[in-house]
Amino acid sequence: MIEGGYPLSGHVRASGNKNGALPILAACLLSDEPVTLSNIPRIRDVETMCGLLAHLGAEVDWLGPNEVRVHAADVGYDVDPELASHIRASFLLAGPLLARHGRAVVPPPGGDVIGRRRLDPHFHAFQELGATFEMTDRYEISGVLRGSHLHLDEPSVTATENTVMAAALAPGKTMISNAASEPHVQDLCRFLVALGAKIQGIGSNVLHIDGVDRLSGGSYAIGPEHVEVGSFIGMAAVTGGEVTIDGIVGDDLWPVLPVLRRLGIEVDLGPDFVHVPAAQQLAVVDDLGGAIPKIEDGPWPQFPADLTSIAVVVATQARGTVLVFEKMFESRLFFVDKLVSMGARIILCDPHRVVVTGPARLYGQRMSSPDIRAGMAMVIAALCADGISTIGDAYQIDKGYERIDERLRALGARIERVES
Repeated sequence: MIEGGYPLSGHVRASGNKNGALPILAACLLSDEPVTLSNIPRIRDVETMCGLLAHLGAEVDWLGPNEVRVHAADVGYDVDPELASHIRASFLLAGPLLARHGRAVVPPPGGDVIGRRRLDPHFHAFQELGATFEMTDRYEISGVLRGSHLHLDEPSVTATENTVMAAALAPGKTMISNAASEPHVQDLCRFLVALGAKIQGIGSNVLHIDGVDRLSGGSYAIGPEHVEVGSFIGMAAVTGGEVTIDGIVGDDLWPVLPVLRRLGIEVDLGPDFVHVPAAQQLAVVDDLGGAIPKIEDGPWPQFPADLTSIAVVVATQARGTVLVFEKMFESRLFFVDKLVSMGARIILCDPHRVVVTGPARLYGQRMSSPDIRAGMAMVIAALCADGISTIGDAYQIDKGYERIDERLRALGARIERVES
């Protein structure tokens, strides 16, 4: 339950990157020695991944609020279907299990329903590395892996991660072209290098991997969550508050800040912080000649798809009109009917495009969160709305944002978690 109309104020620290933590946890299966991970976000998806590792036989111990130790000395290859049904990242276990055992049995993954999310690039890559698969009610993948030159038919983040993990222990040289290069993909590669993997081209769309015999244990700190940072910037701006987000990596915000600036948000970027000044007058910056501008997402280093929902909400509070073009997932924008019920002026053109005209006065409503990012968009809308909003299915938000209610209360938000 959120009572809107109160500016946020103060400091908040960025959590560890959810989409970095999940593949790195999966990659712990590549070593039979203990691995300690710090700056792990304590969120539902991470808890589920830890449960999947434990079901496979790994020892998983929380050493502190955001530190976990994984020891995969002796693990199986059959992934638990019940836990896998709760999380998209469960399929990231396929690559390391295939590399470790030459076999992986993985059920269809769960996760947010934001449109079709192809597994084809994963299987194409596994086949290029020498594996075969059978598909029934689950995926049975097996084979003796070897290095190969392969091209992903789309720059899929999870397919890139699965391929890198599988190739890390595959004899010979592997080249992955059209690889994803998001900050969390880079983080996974740096983690593997810390354990002894040989990977070149980190941060580019071409990765070169020399397979090694084994990976050692070690310790590693997960990088900060740039999507969460973008979310906090948006909520500070629409509430008129002054907020500093600490513990960031400035380079991760290069594709984010120009889009937010197009909506009128100005920030001060430091080496490890970003400051959002108070009382900003949000206004859409038109294209040359007064043309309506467009915000569109894409693979890194384009604007992150996970921030599209946040941009839509910010646009409802900015003077002017903007077209938001979500290219990557055909169901992500379907949540905008909730914003319209609050008073937003939004035209849903088709599954991929909305036209937003602002500023609109929003009013509290009873809503339900369909996925992680839409849920956070509703939180931001509720924070700047008149009256009280109730957001159901809060577990969806908990899957991606750590203790969000506590952290927002520390910034002055009127937010409470209640039993329904």
